[in-house]
Amino acid sequence: MAEDPFNYHEMLGRAVRGVMREALARAAQSGLSGGHYFYLTFHTRAPGVELPDFLLAKYPDLMTIVLQHQFWGLDVRESAVSVTLSFNNRLERLAVPFDAVTAFADPSVKFALQFEVPDTEKRAGLPASAPESSPEKPERPPERGGAEVVALDKFRKR
Repeated sequence: MAEDPFNYHEMLGRAVRGVMREALARAAQSGLSGGHYFYLTFHTRAPGVELPDFLLAKYPDLMTIVLQHQFWGLDVRESAVSVTLSFNNRLERLAVPFDAVTAFADPSVKFALQFEVPDTEKRAGLPASAPESSPEKPERPPERGGAEVVALDKFRKR
């Protein structure tokens, strides 16, 4: 295969991540309307990810958060998103660099994106994408006001 000095593959990855960034920025500015909600799956141990130790212990590799009714302080920057969510009636702030994200979905319009992990994260020993088997699912749906962690398998085309 010929060498690619322009590295189109990485350019495309950044461009597609820009779609996710813009959707999150619009939600941060105007809120979610029309039934829209987002699933965001990310590597919990990727560089720059900030989350409480108890969540890291429960989700040592991948975690999916849902931005729907109960989220606060959604802040979208050029390279990362941060948000406050409720876990067991406790507000916690999470920060996720876009390079750590493996999947983004808006099930209300059947839209989903899957991302490859950039080379810097591959060198850190992180898996390239979400596993094909279902990640751990919560035993029970959370009480109203709690954050929900879900598997994206039901939205994947087979």
